Amino acid sequence: MDAGSVTDYVLAHIPEIILLIGGMAALLVVYTYVKNESSMKYKFMMVLGLVFGALMIALSVSSYTNWERFPAALIILTGFALVIRPFREVHFALIGALLIMALAYLFLGDLAGTQLEVLAEGWPRIIAAFILGAVAYMIMNFVEAIVKLIGKLLNWWPLLLVLAIVCIIESVLMFSGYGSLYDFVTGSQ
Repeated sequence: MDAGSVTDYVLAHIPEIILLIGGMAALLVVYTYVKNESSMKYKFMMVLGLVFGALMIALSVSSYTNWERFPAALIILTGFALVIRPFREVHFALIGALLIMALAYLFLGDLAGTQLEVLAEGWPRIIAAFILGAVAYMIMNFVEAIVKLIGKLLNWWPLLLVLAIVCIIESVLMFSGYGSLYDFVTGSQ
């Protein structure tokens, strides 16, 4: 088998390869989590899952129009589950609100010499930046809560295990030429 035919084969089967590797990564995350969630192996698998999950999402977003809908959705779902796992306890809303507050304070200084000059200095500038940060926090906190809820559901290890197995079965069916698991279940082969 020459290098050209291997490349052609890989390019023709990217969704199947991504599903297989993503399913295996999710299986390894579940295995290391159940075995010892505070081990370095588990932490390494989370980082590996994060990297491969981001790659899965990037590839599916850039190529989903060429792929079947069910495998593309499965790739995105598994990629999200792998990416969100290490960030389940990080409060992005607070970090984002502090950033917006600092940027607002900075840009409010540019209002000097305009009709809103009162907001350009002193306490009004600090209060306006704080209010903008608080509003941003409320909005981002709501979005963060939704994302974390979905992430917690997808990262509940029994569900992640099922997702991993479905990815592997999907890739095997696609490699074998039987179409998609969706086609198999609905009988639309």
